[in-house]
Amino acid sequence: MSLIREYISSGEELFKKRSYVPLLLLPLVIIVMVFSDDYPQNFAQSFGWKIFGLFVGLCGMAYRAWVIGQVPAGTSGRNTHGQVAEVLNTTGPYSVVRHPLYVGNFIIILGIVLWAGVWWLTLLYCLLFWVYYERIMMAEENFIHGKFGRDFEEWSARVPAFMPSFKNYVPSKLEFSFKNVLRREYSGLINLVLSFFILERAHDLIFKKEFPLFDFWMNLLLATLIFTLFLRFLKKKTEVLYVEGR
Repeated sequence: MSLIREYISSGEELFKKRSYVPLLLLPLVIIVMVFSDDYPQNFAQSFGWKIFGLFVGLCGMAYRAWVIGQVPAGTSGRNTHGQVAEVLNTTGPYSVVRHPLYVGNFIIILGIVLWAGVWWLTLLYCLLFWVYYERIMMAEENFIHGKFGRDFEEWSARVPAFMPSFKNYVPSKLEFSFKNVLRREYSGLINLVLSFFILERAHDLIFKKEFPLFDFWMNLLLATLIFTLFLRFLKKKTEVLYVEGR
């Protein structure tokens, strides 16, 4: 098997696990917390730094929302069973970068990694993310090229793979749908908040020998959980969040 085919094959397998494997970074951050002499940094223990990390993660969520709000059904989602592309997205976020959802993922997880305030952990994360998602992106583009041929080649020639560039921005053909965002992205929000909660509680248990029941992070987690359960109910039991063609 050629190296390219091996990358594509491994990318197809990693694609199916892309929603779960990044969660392994949480244990990595905790290991750094326990064993690294670079943790804890005084600035990283401040409430302001933790809120900054959460803000970065929410920026990643907002970027994903910008994408999800402008795409049709059959493209760009959290599907894990295999590649799906009923149409080739080339406008809106996809005129800025070819893999905008992965840009959002990168920013979200970066916010979580920043929580530790360890510079080399951030660099390690960037390397691991690239090694992991490079194969997935290669597999996706191989699939899309097979379906759309020359249209894909023309699009990929003018739009970068991962580093956004707005110089060739083309407005989306679809109107932005906030309902589509609420219906498809609530799981990412609870995962982000839960990650910060786990890291905060791990720090409290390891360094303070305590487990606060009700503080900012617990209250934020409970509020987010109620919100996401409400959205899940609307999605599963009603048509409130249904958008035709999305």
